[in-house]
Formats: sequence, structure tokens, C-alpha cells
Amino acid sequence: MPETVAKSAEIAPLPFHPLPAFAGFLHEDAELAECRGKRIGILIVTYNAMTTLTRVLQRISPNVWANVEEIAIFDDASQDSTYELAVGLKTLRDLPKLHILKHEANLGYGGNQKAGYRHFIEKGFDIVVLLHGDGQYAPEILSHLYNPIVRGEADAVFGSRMMKTYGGPLKGGMPMYKYVGNRILSAFENRALGMNLTEFHSGYRAYSLHALRKIDFSEMTNDFHFDTEIIIKLNHQRYRIKEVPIPTYYGTEICYVNGLRYAGHVARAVSRYKQTCRSVACHPEFKEYFIQYPIKHSRGSSHHLVHKLVGANQDVLDLGCGEGFLALELKSNGNRVTGVDLLPQPGLDGVFEQYFSAELDEGIGPVIESLNGTHFDRVLLLDILEHLKNPERLLRQCRETLAPDGHLIVSIPNIANISVRLMLLLGRFDYASRGILDKTHMRFYTRKTARSLLEENGYQIVEQKMTVIPVELVPAFAVSSVLVKALNACLRFFTPLLPGLLGYQIVLVARARP
Repeated sequence: MPETVAKSAEIAPLPFHPLPAFAGFLHEDAELAECRGKRIGILIVTYNAMTTLTRVLQRISPNVWANVEEIAIFDDASQDSTYELAVGLKTLRDLPKLHILKHEANLGYGGNQKAGYRHFIEKGFDIVVLLHGDGQYAPEILSHLYNPIVRGEADAVFGSRMMKTYGGPLKGGMPMYKYVGNRILSAFENRALGMNLTEFHSGYRAYSLHALRKIDFSEMTNDFHFDTEIIIKLNHQRYRIKEVPIPTYYGTEICYVNGLRYAGHVARAVSRYKQTCRSVACHPEFKEYFIQYPIKHSRGSSHHLVHKLVGANQDVLDLGCGEGFLALELKSNGNRVTGVDLLPQPGLDGVFEQYFSAELDEGIGPVIESLNGTHFDRVLLLDILEHLKNPERLLRQCRETLAPDGHLIVSIPNIANISVRLMLLLGRFDYASRGILDKTHMRFYTRKTARSLLEENGYQIVEQKMTVIPVELVPAFAVSSVLVKALNACLRFFTPLLPGLLGYQIVLVARARP
């Protein structure tokens, strides 16, 4: 046994019995285990682990015992005596750092983790390490997992069995079918998520709790693919992820994972995340990444047209600006954007020259007063008028904000689009969470009625365009796929020929009539 470990044995609460294979990897343990003032917790998740738990605790090095503040065993309603064994060890061995909790009902692998992370977050810890109570992952190298976070080099550290330091997965006894499945799934996830991990499916991990505080666990799964969902969220939120090599070990422990079912859940989680980010659907586990009205960059979309119609170096009033995503892109062209929306504050900082919170259905009289006679080159009403009970009042007030040669730019959904016509042909008129039949729409417009609305409220139409159907929002299509690009090109060709039938949104550019 290395000298550093031997010296620490005097303070070890349990006799240290590492596996012989790790004797050569403990010489740096004393240095790696240092907490450097960080509050470190170890979360041991257990289910029917009575035969393995004692051995797991004995394989934790004395250096780690000395530097961590708490080792919490969260027993997930085991049907054996795992909980009673843990309580007995704590009492007989006098282990004040050991905290033991048993759930009355089984929470599932993911649910047990969530309970443990909340436990350490509420206690104000800095770092937590996930360790399984079945001995599948090596407790001897716990310090290797949390050290990069202690040193400020990572926000999350994942153990990888695919790295060759300990001989690789096959040498460690991983069955060939599991090895192949692991590599295929990891390759799929890397490609889909833009990552470069050697393994996604190891359960040996350490997390900065400052990062986990920013992760919404409320709707995440309680099943085994919780590990995948948390990688997705950490990557989306740009946290630093590091991998360290860990040994592969397959013993006599019972595996509760159905491989095919797990693979299906992993693929489904990635797909649901991508759909949510594309705003195709809002899946609850990733709902914080959903944007109700995302910026559409495809050629022929309303935002693509607005970019060209606004131009550069203009003073812009964006009514119904939302979080400020469009304003951010307009600002990159040298435009100066003033925003108005119901939100108390926009989601993006530093985008607007000025921002006003107002209920547009009640008009913008107070906003006009606050502007002190400021006039704008462009006033935007993008997908706003159809939501208002009284759009006429807002349109009349917008005239007061336009510069003498300024333009009002309006986009309105086209209720005569082919999708709605086909739906009516089938005897349906189904409202949706967004789109032409958005359930929050108060009025519906055709090209003729949209023009009339503006003309009756003091405007002269100077330009009219129709946007193409946004095929990139179809769930089955990838945004960059060849099929999407081909369909978009076809629609750009045919929409001007059949504007009333194929046009998705009506885009009108108008001047205030003298």
C-alpha cells in the first residue's frame, strides 16, 4: 500500500480495502483528494445493495474520507436490508459523515438522483459525486472525479470506460453487445448534440452544484436515461464537461436496465430536445429551451423578409418584441431598436436602446408620451394584430410614431392558406399552440382583409409580400436536410404564382396617409 494511504489509515473510519488492481493508481490520491475549502458530498444511490454496500464503503480511500464533508446513502425503497445495514454501519463504526435516507416508495434511478442533488444543493455544498452502491464503479478513484472541479477546470466530470488507461471496456469484462451498443449510441449522441465524448452512458460522475442549481429537474425523467438528459442540459447551457478514465467492472450485481428500452429512451430524449430547441414542439423536460416564436432564418420566411425591409442604420420601434431575439439580429446591421412588450423586462440584456412594458391591446399612449416626440424610420407589428381585440387603436397610434418617410411593416397569418383549406375540407378547424390557428388569435385575415385593415386606419400600402410555408418546423424534418431545402426552394417558386393559396403570412409595408 502506498505510503500516503498508509499514513491516512490512522484516520480512516473504515478499514481501507482497495482492489489489488488499483494499488498502482493511489500514489497521487492524497493530492487529488484535497478539498481546498470546497464542500464535497458523495451521493451513493442504492437499490437492493445489501451484499455490496459495505465493500463499496471500504474501498473509499482514507484521503477521500478526510476531505469530503458528507457521504449520503439514498436507498430507493430496497426490498432487502440495505437501509438497515447502512444504519448499522453508521452506528457501530461511529461514522458521523455518513447520512442515510430511505425512500418509502421507489423513485427510480433518475428520481433517486434528483432527491440526492436537491439534498446537497439545499445544504449549500459545492460538489457532489455520484457513486453506485453495487460496486460497478471504482470508489478507489473518487478523487479523480471531483479533483478537476475543485481545481476550477470543469463543471462536470464523467468517468469513461472507453478510455484505455485501465485496459478498456472489453478487457474489463463488458459484453460485446453492450460495447457495440454503447459506441453506437454515443456516436449518435455526439453527432446530434455537437459533442465529442468517448462515452455517454457511464454512471460515475461528479458535478459542480453551482451548475446543478441552474438545471431544471422538475420534469426530467425518473428512469435510467436521466443521465442522458442531464448531459443534454449541461451541454446546452455551455457548462464545461471533462472526461476521466475509469475501469470497467462487471461482477455478480443484478442489472435492472433493459438495454433495448434504454436505447429507445436515449434516442427519444435527444429527438425531443432537438424538437424543443427548433420550437417544433414543447416537451416538458426541456421546456426552458422552447421559444414560442423563434427566429426563422429560411429564405422566404417573415424574418428573412423583415431583415431586407428594415435595412441598416435605421431607428426601429419593435412592438411586441418579445425577448429581443429579432432585435438582436437587427442591431447587428447597425439599427437602433426600441422595444415594447408585455414582459416586465426583455430576456436579452443590452439589445434595446429603450424598452417599455405595455399591454398592446390597450394601446401605446403612455409609450408615445415617454418617447417625447421621437419618430422612427421603421415600426414593426410582426404577428401582433391578430392577437388584439382592438387592432385599429394601435394602428392609429402607430402613425404618431412614424417619421415623415417612415414605413410600418406588418406580418399577419393568412387564414386562406392551403393547410387551413384542406382542414376545412375534412370538416376540421383545430386550434394549436401556434401557427395560423394559434388559439390566442382573436381575428383571422386574408390578403384582402389585411390590406383593408391598414387602409381603413390611415395607411397607404406600398409593398405586399407572402411568406412561404415553414417546412423546417415539420417535426420529421431536420432543419439542414436536403429535403427541407428542396421543399423551400419549390415553395419560393410557386408561392408568388399562387399567393392566396400557398402564402403563409401576409407581409405589408405601408406609409401613413397624409
